[in-house]
Amino acid sequence: MHKHIAIIGSGPAGFTAALYASRAGLGVVIFEGLQPGGQLTITTEVENYPGFVEGIQGPELMEIFRKQAHKFGAVSRYETIAKVDVSERPFQLWNERGERYTADALIIATGASAKLLGVPGESDFMGFGVSACATCDGFFFRGLNVYVVGGGDTAMEEATYLTRYVSSVTIVHRREEFRASNYMIERAKSNPKIKFMINTVVEEYIGTNVDNIKKLTHLRLRNAVTDEVTTVEADGAFVAIGHEPNTSLFKEVLDMDEVGYIETKNRSTYTNVEGVFACGDAQDSTYRQAVTAAGSGCMAAIDAERWLETTHHAQHAHV
Repeated sequence: MHKHIAIIGSGPAGFTAALYASRAGLGVVIFEGLQPGGQLTITTEVENYPGFVEGIQGPELMEIFRKQAHKFGAVSRYETIAKVDVSERPFQLWNERGERYTADALIIATGASAKLLGVPGESDFMGFGVSACATCDGFFFRGLNVYVVGGGDTAMEEATYLTRYVSSVTIVHRREEFRASNYMIERAKSNPKIKFMINTVVEEYIGTNVDNIKKLTHLRLRNAVTDEVTTVEADGAFVAIGHEPNTSLFKEVLDMDEVGYIETKNRSTYTNVEGVFACGDAQDSTYRQAVTAAGSGCMAAIDAERWLETTHHAQHAHV
């Protein structure tokens, strides 16, 4: 009997899972969700994905992933799954219009979203001087002066990483005290390239847009104590206030850590619910790279295929 896998999410993890599962002869539907292609579709140049010597645009890379999965029979639905029931098999899924699907196995690849400030100019210059990933984009700021927004371990890590490339990093934090661990704070303070602006809030990202070429040039800052507003030159700004996994759909259903990352068993993609597998940034708070997400998508498809082979009671499902 043809067995069906539903994949929720469509970044590198979801598409790779779809590729492997469809090549294995399974019926595969990818529910692409609110952001088809995932976080990489809001990234410009990707230089660290293996196989692309000259680099590749994020949206183009995801379109290649999508076409390759489709080549082997996977189908994309540009819908958002709003509700799931994994209490019995086949599993049931409902889209935002209340239409129901069923599946013999479920792969969750819903990813995570960088938390952003939500101030003017942020979305306009995202990918054009504003970034939420130093390890993805730091290379492009070689020799320049950049800002990192945040006060936790993420901010300290990103700032320290950026000093490999940039001339200077200024950490902007809205409070006086940092949330980061003492070790990370001392490491940042001991780096001669890192400066600090405390009690400071980013009010606006300012830049140019000439012939549809956008570029961040300044930040408007406000002192949280005196309310004094200043404008500073900035070649780049990295928002480092953490990530939020897109897993609210599975709360009370799957085991998660305190932030919401889905917990998987040992070195597998198995969750606490039989037949439900999680991959990519929805369960990875450590690496969050396209290549690691793709690798875990492969793992999820193999885990799901093997699990389906060993469960003889898979009922007929349709997606």
